[in-house]
Amino acid sequence: MDPEQVDEFVMGYLKKKGFNNAAKQLQEALHHNNGGTFNSTDYHNDPELTKLIRSFSQSENDPTRYRDGYSKLRSWAYNSLDLYKHELLRVMYPVFIHCYMDLVGKGHTREARAFFNSFRKDHEMIHLRDLQKLEGVLVPSHLEEMEFARSLRQSKVNIKICQYSYDLLLQYLHRTESTLMLGIINEHINFQVYSGQPNSSSDDIDAVTIVGSFQETADHINQKEIQWGLLEDSLEDRLEKTGSLLSDSEKGQGESKDGDVDDSKKRSNEIGKQGSSLKKLKKDKAGNATAKVARQETSIVSPAPRVKPELALPVMSTDVEESILEDLRNRVQLSSVAMPSVSFYTFVNTHNGLNCASISHDGSLVAGGFSDSSIKVWDMAKIGQAGSGALQGESDTNDQNVGPNGRRNYTLLLGHSGPVYSATFSPPGDFVLSSSADTTIRLWSTQLNANLVCYKGHNYPVWDVQFSPFGHYFASCSHDRTARIWSMDRVQPLRIMAGHLSDVDCVQWHPNCNYIATGSSDKTVRLWDVQTGECVRIFIGHRSMVLSLAMSPDGRYMASGDEDGTIMMWDLSTARCITPLMGHNSCVWSLSYSGEGSLLASGSADCTVKLWDVTSSTKLTKAEEKNGNTNRLRSLRTFPTKSTPVHALRFSRRNLLFAAGALSKPAS
Repeated sequence: MDPEQVDEFVMGYLKKKGFNNAAKQLQEALHHNNGGTFNSTDYHNDPELTKLIRSFSQSENDPTRYRDGYSKLRSWAYNSLDLYKHELLRVMYPVFIHCYMDLVGKGHTREARAFFNSFRKDHEMIHLRDLQKLEGVLVPSHLEEMEFARSLRQSKVNIKICQYSYDLLLQYLHRTESTLMLGIINEHINFQVYSGQPNSSSDDIDAVTIVGSFQETADHINQKEIQWGLLEDSLEDRLEKTGSLLSDSEKGQGESKDGDVDDSKKRSNEIGKQGSSLKKLKKDKAGNATAKVARQETSIVSPAPRVKPELALPVMSTDVEESILEDLRNRVQLSSVAMPSVSFYTFVNTHNGLNCASISHDGSLVAGGFSDSSIKVWDMAKIGQAGSGALQGESDTNDQNVGPNGRRNYTLLLGHSGPVYSATFSPPGDFVLSSSADTTIRLWSTQLNANLVCYKGHNYPVWDVQFSPFGHYFASCSHDRTARIWSMDRVQPLRIMAGHLSDVDCVQWHPNCNYIATGSSDKTVRLWDVQTGECVRIFIGHRSMVLSLAMSPDGRYMASGDEDGTIMMWDLSTARCITPLMGHNSCVWSLSYSGEGSLLASGSADCTVKLWDVTSSTKLTKAEEKNGNTNRLRSLRTFPTKSTPVHALRFSRRNLLFAAGALSKPAS
């Protein structure tokens, strides 16, 4: 490299970086030297300095540097040894998005689009939604205007990587003089280097995490104190104090049979059959050995604390209270060796029109929300008497929809002016709430078969609505990025919870009614205090939109399911993920805990219902977690359907598992 070129490059670099005084002094020195160069350093005999100056000499505005640097890094990572490849490939996505945003920020729009389209397929499987958002970043101003792009630029990515993988990456970057890639990695990635061999290629949930201002905000919020226990003087509390629940489960079948005889009068023939199978299950499996296992598992966990309600809860009628107490006394104790019976309700002839399904707490009523803005409610007792077990979703002119008395075998509820996205029954089953694309929520009476109230407040489609465990209050969530708390006697919301960065897709009440949880397309779950409306927990870890939530009966844990099929169990007090449950290969649309909290059921678009051993999942040690996938996967049983994606799940108070879905044509 000629000394004159060196002087020119140094002068240009100083001016570009704003070191005007230094550039002026250098120019004066060169002028006094009559245009000569400084020979105090031999550039030809100092290879390191020559290499450094050569890297600066390259035009920083040359867009081809990004494509060439990324392409070489990508080829090197994909050609690495399989033992280290999965760790090295974790680096590629953050480098990819920041290369793209750097190109956009420097005004190279055409080159940025070509770069994006060339390499996007590498990341679509995991980051499709993020890539769809980044497609909208086209000019430099978008980097500041778009919240998603701005948060990416201001945050860093934490990547777990073993020492040897880290050394390999550094050696490659220095050997190839990839200063551009090195600069991007240095600026936007934090490496958490650990000793030993690489972890399993099935990524651990903390392998790649985002840090920055949002993470700091989440850490600050998660320091707040929450009261996650059960309500004082609840029905479960009374049974525990009197010992009725435990004694009934220990006594065996005698009292349970009497209770089931009375209960079967209120339910359909199908439910009666399921009840008999439940009793048979209890008789066969819930013997002395099973009872001991169940008692051992429950005795390990300390009892949940008791808290006072922050809301004025409605007074429960005597009939409803006696009915619930009867169900709780006859509850079957489930465990990893005592599985529940499953009653599956299949919708047929829906022509892809079913958007949501809901099952009442005792399984006697089933509701479906449809794209034609209608809601249909089936009384399972009437269907059992008519001898038909199919839930018809087709038009009313179909003969199969008409019972023997000339009437439809379902109740048609009309009132919405857009597709119905959610429906939920009140705890006693006397009301149904529905939410729609028309931005409204409607309250229906199952006794009058009529619309009672229309609640308006959201500005965009309402994705989900859920009754509180005690009725009267309900929560909703919407495309407008908010969740709202309502009461049946007021047409305006009582609280508005704002904070999510994208759609709020699902909502769930805490068992003590003092909190609600919301899952969002921003890949986070938040816990809100219903009294103050404040966010008290942020759960970070999902890699796609969160579609379903469930709270454990003791209020200690929460489960969330996402679009990729991953289920995460969270400890509410610490906001930490206890264990990811991996087994589904499509969206998890519904989650439900068993009555005593020992099992978790999940329903997915992959046409399966899975049962998970919650007790063992919450007892993992740190040493066990490091052993890999086998200790984290706690799937006990998988129930495949013929071709029916599972829309809804519910454990009854007696621990019978109900599920519902629409029969779909198998892919050819």
